[in-house]
Amino acid sequence: MLLDKLKDYRVVLASKSPRRQELLRGMGVEFDVFVSESGEEIQSEWTPSETVRQLSARKAESVYSRLAPSAEKPLLVIGGDTIVVLGDRFLGKPHDASEAVQMLRQLSGRTHRVYSGLCVMTGQCLKLDDVCTEVTFSTLTEEDIDYYVRCYRPFDKAGAYGVQEWIGYRAISNLSGSFYNVMGLPTHRLWMLLEQLCADSSTKVFDTI
Repeated sequence: MLLDKLKDYRVVLASKSPRRQELLRGMGVEFDVFVSESGEEIQSEWTPSETVRQLSARKAESVYSRLAPSAEKPLLVIGGDTIVVLGDRFLGKPHDASEAVQMLRQLSGRTHRVYSGLCVMTGQCLKLDDVCTEVTFSTLTEEDIDYYVRCYRPFDKAGAYGVQEWIGYRAISNLSGSFYNVMGLPTHRLWMLLEQLCADSSTKVFDTI
């Protein structure tokens, strides 16, 4: 079983996101957390898929390079990144309450896409993938938006909302794809990548970003 194979590694999640940590624990994986210091600069010509793959790879590679020299057992690092796309615009994390309010006004009554990238790597192997989920919001009132931003302060979440919070219960009228992807970690796809990584660990296999 995959969980037994993972015990041969020191598994490290390159993310401070409490949602990713919660989901990875829910998968039964034992892991440490080591926050990446990589930047989040993106190129304007990147597609959403390219963006989340690049950022996920940066996080994983940054943490791997810092931990590998002193590692006492083989490292397996997991990097992830999530963005919200409305039309052709990327919605990142809001800087303050005013920006969060503006984002939620834009999402109200519309369908947007949530992309999450995944990078899993050891010293011999690197795997990349991304997942897209479509999310439709019902129309939000100004009172709804004010209540959510004031009480939940979603400043660490792309698109200014958490699907698992009050706003998800209130506003999401349709979701096509992985729910856990919208939370920030597409668990089903991560499990598949980890299985592939463990199977390929005897040879060097590196995906193309």
